[in-house]
Amino acid sequence: MPTTNINKIKTSRPNLYLRVAQGHFATNHSHSNYYIDVAAQKSRLSEATAVAEALCSDYSYSMKIVDTILCLDGTEVLGTCLARELTQNEFINVNAHQTIYVVTPEHTIGSQLMFRDNIAPMIKGKHVLVLAVSIATGYTAQAAIEAIKYYGGEVVGLASIFATAKECGGYPVNSVFNPNDLQGYFTVPSHECPLCKEGKKLDALINCHGFSKLN
Repeated sequence: MPTTNINKIKTSRPNLYLRVAQGHFATNHSHSNYYIDVAAQKSRLSEATAVAEALCSDYSYSMKIVDTILCLDGTEVLGTCLARELTQNEFINVNAHQTIYVVTPEHTIGSQLMFRDNIAPMIKGKHVLVLAVSIATGYTAQAAIEAIKYYGGEVVGLASIFATAKECGGYPVNSVFNPNDLQGYFTVPSHECPLCKEGKKLDALINCHGFSKLN
C-alpha cells in the first residue's frame, strides 16, 4: 500500500484535512477498512493549530476548567496548540488560571500508564483533558481514564482528531472527524471482520505511528 493511495478529504477550514486510505488494516485490538493518516496533524504546526481551533469551537460554553492535557499517541504538538487556544481570552471561562500543563504518560510492560514523581503533581487534583489521535475501540482512552483517577486527577473529557463515539468510559468525546466522514467505515474485533470472512488479506498493520505494509 504505497502512500500515494492516501486521499485528502478537505474541509471548510484552511489547513484542516482528513487523510485516509481504504483497504484491510489491523491494529492491536481491531480490523478496519480505513487507515487514517494523522502524521501531519501531529507534527506540522499549521495543521495542528487548525485541529486545535476546530476542537476548541465546541468548548466555548460547555467545557469545564482544564488544568492539564494528557497527550496520547504522540500528540504533544497538537496538545500544545490546544493549550494555547484554551488559554486565549475568549476561553477564560474554560481555564481560570490561564495556564495548562501538557504531559505524556509512560507505558509499563503491561501497557498500563504511569507518571513519574515529578509529573504526578500535574495530574493529582487537576482537571485533565485526554487528547488522542483517534478513539475507536476505546482501549487506550479507557487506560488513560483509569490512570488519571489512580493518580488523583479528575477527567473532564476526551478529545481526538477522529472518534467513532461521543462518549467513552462515561465521559464526553469531542472529535473533528467521525465515521460520517468516511463512506462505509467500520472497525470491529478481528473475529468479526467482514473482509477476513471474504478471504481478503491484510494490507498493513497500523497504529498511532503509521502503517507497515504486509504485501
